[in-house]
Amino acid sequence: MADDNLKFNTLTIHGGQQPDKAYGAVMPPIYQTSTYAQAAPGDHRGFEYSRSGNPTRKALEDSIASIEGGKFGLAFGSGLAAIDCVIKTLKPGDEVISTSDLYGGTYRLFTKIFEPLGIKFHFVDMDNADKIGDYVNENTKIIWVETPTNPMMNIIDIKAMSTVAKAAHALLVVDNTFATPYLQRPLEMGADIVMHSATKYLGGHSDVVLGLLAVKDEAIAEKLYFIQNSSGAVCGPMDAFLVVRGIKTLHVRMQRHCENGKAIAHFLKDHPKVENVYWPGFESHPNHSVAKEQMKDFGGMISFSIKGGSLEDTRKVISSFNVFTLAESLGGVESLAGHPASMTHASIPKEEREKLGIVDSLIRLSVGIEDIDDLKADIDQALNKI
Repeated sequence: MADDNLKFNTLTIHGGQQPDKAYGAVMPPIYQTSTYAQAAPGDHRGFEYSRSGNPTRKALEDSIASIEGGKFGLAFGSGLAAIDCVIKTLKPGDEVISTSDLYGGTYRLFTKIFEPLGIKFHFVDMDNADKIGDYVNENTKIIWVETPTNPMMNIIDIKAMSTVAKAAHALLVVDNTFATPYLQRPLEMGADIVMHSATKYLGGHSDVVLGLLAVKDEAIAEKLYFIQNSSGAVCGPMDAFLVVRGIKTLHVRMQRHCENGKAIAHFLKDHPKVENVYWPGFESHPNHSVAKEQMKDFGGMISFSIKGGSLEDTRKVISSFNVFTLAESLGGVESLAGHPASMTHASIPKEEREKLGIVDSLIRLSVGIEDIDDLKADIDQALNKI
């Protein structure tokens, strides 16, 4: 059956996948090889050198293309390597309009690596597409969107941004790491490129670092494939295998992440020691209606601030968790807690962070798939330390 006729939960397991041609292996084998025998110069079976292509990596690239509703997939050594590939399609003088609230590593890559090379970046509040009109000009080549954003959980209207991008003859790139294609498929809403840090929900088990791109347009894909091969920031076959395996349970994991996320968001909202809770599932969220329209559910990522705003109290709370693990990253089966101001977003200047709401009292949770009562009890005991 063609992938077009399969539902998402089936695509995660079968999309873009075929039994291995050699022995019929159901899971793609780990082709741990750097090179491939050729019958004559240029006469090979589709693979010649593993920087250019590897069967295990190809299985992953076909999988991400399938579940994102694209035609082409590309796999990299990390999410940042995938972003790096996209920005390398630009030349000095080109401009990028990016959401102001975004992952600190992306901000660092944009400002410290590519700005000095002549690419201009505008960091703009994208809660309303009308706000970015003043920044669009003939040099605008990319509009960069994260939704939900990291860590403030802001929601950006993908369809509205697609309209702006098309009018500007620019590419719309969507970082879909937090939502995953289980919750939203940006290519179907007008995006040109979808990016994932597959380290997170797609891998799902905190055991791999990897980045992915999904594309519909062949011309865009060819440009990206050329950069992928030329720059060489590809993932190894073992990492590709782990993410293929992770994707096969994405739908069941995300369902539990969403269920637990909703319960924790409401628990925090009612807690006497919590000041603000940031989660797009609340009707009070500024763009809740957009989230409801473009997402299947609201995910397992939540940020909250404690009352009083003390850095000392925040450190005490975040260091007192027992079930939640204090660690970088997100999207694994285990619950993680992070302090954006000193961890994931430390590369953003303090003044800029605080304008976005990334204050010292902000804690970001990646709600895992453990028993919900254990998660609530863990949060409660940690908050009661202050």
